[in-house]
Amino acid sequence: MAPDQLTAESGYADVNGLHMYYETYGAGTPLVLLHGGMLSIDLNFAGLIPMLAKSHRVIGVEMQGHGRTADIDRPITPAALASDIVGLLDHLGIDRAHVLGHSMGGAVTMELAISYPDRVLSVVPISVSVRVDGMHPDLSDPSKFATSPIMPTQQDFMEFKAEYERLSPHPEHFQEFMGTLSASNADLKGWSDEQLAGITAPVLLVQGDRDFTLNEHGALMQQLIPGSQLAILPNTTHMQVTRRADLLLPMLAEFLG
Repeated sequence: MAPDQLTAESGYADVNGLHMYYETYGAGTPLVLLHGGMLSIDLNFAGLIPMLAKSHRVIGVEMQGHGRTADIDRPITPAALASDIVGLLDHLGIDRAHVLGHSMGGAVTMELAISYPDRVLSVVPISVSVRVDGMHPDLSDPSKFATSPIMPTQQDFMEFKAEYERLSPHPEHFQEFMGTLSASNADLKGWSDEQLAGITAPVLLVQGDRDFTLNEHGALMQQLIPGSQLAILPNTTHMQVTRRADLLLPMLAEFLG
């Protein structure tokens, strides 16, 4: 069943100068889904939402400049986006929620766990890194972009563009927004060991074995975050992680309860 057949509610929350789109599905303990850069609710989570909505009130969000949410004149940072998500929880009257985020959304998930511990029940950061040196070296080597097995495919880029043009209030800004996101990704500051050690929420770290994040960095994050769990999905790239419903859904059922 497609997520759009399940939609119980959709709307916009006005937070921090942003007119932010969201959708909700199902009923139960709240679970917020945060997409990656250049993605949308549907591109990132269509294969997960139907099953998750059987046991949770699933809240899909389209963050600043993504999907149906217009960009505003503000840097796109994990701290800014996390503040938006707290504003959305307030808008929906939700005290605490589970949060699952992929890539850029995973960084926002980490920020929520660190800066807003009283608003999260648990967190599932997918395909994240907490230091620049945790990223695969191919990401900073333009000569590898066309041949590296970890990179998004041409089909992925076509899907980014088609989804942006289909949903965005300003579809003509695609190339400009790609540049904005590239600049914000290059400015990744990460989090200190002390900040990670202070995380109190249950944490399930997930990444692919051919992800943007190095496997050994996943192991380091697990050591630095008290009581955290780590799942490395086999034969899985950055773009494929949230599409591995066969592997992810049983793990999430056990972790989220």
